[in-house]
Amino acid sequence: MDRDERIVRELVSEYGRTYAEEAGIRLEDTPQPLYRLLVLALLLSARIRASVAVAAARALHEDHLDSPRRMADAGWQQRVDALGRGGYRRYDERTATQLGDGAELLLERWHGDLRRLHEEADGDTGELRRLLQEEPGVGPAGADIFLREAQQVWPEVGPYLDAKALSGAGRLGLPKDPQKLTALAGDAQPATLAAALVRAALDKKVAEDCLRRAA
Repeated sequence: MDRDERIVRELVSEYGRTYAEEAGIRLEDTPQPLYRLLVLALLLSARIRASVAVAAARALHEDHLDSPRRMADAGWQQRVDALGRGGYRRYDERTATQLGDGAELLLERWHGDLRRLHEEADGDTGELRRLLQEEPGVGPAGADIFLREAQQVWPEVGPYLDAKALSGAGRLGLPKDPQKLTALAGDAQPATLAAALVRAALDKKVAEDCLRRAA
């Protein structure tokens, strides 16, 4: 096993937990978990700590705001309060509005089912990324976060390693090539690899730990 392979194996072993898993989302190709992932991606894309975004996603779920219909029917204040309980206070009012508007759009255009959006893209990942950005509050970063995780249940999207994941590879001295990275990861799921690489990009100590372990 060469150096790069050791680094990737250590990275995935120690830090290969998807953000969906951290938020308590059992990801499946069904409407509710896909919607919860979209909400999580929106929250994670703000300039806020990932741990706070994950806590806010959990708080929304605890308030049963885990489907487009429930999110749309909830009052704005209920959404603000749930976000606040998760510590998502800096952006809570704007995000509460975006979540409500996004739920309405999802219901109107795709009948509350992101699988319909997936079908509309017809296998074109670029189009899928564009359609996701029609949701209020979901920009390029949010679409990338969603697709990094959704490749677990939409495998044709993968290997989806965006600029943030590839910056983690760079910090570890690994090749910035999705195909080479997935080959180095062996049997690890691309979504798991992507999450681990992002953690290395966000936290220098993660990269240092993996390099030490692989030495």
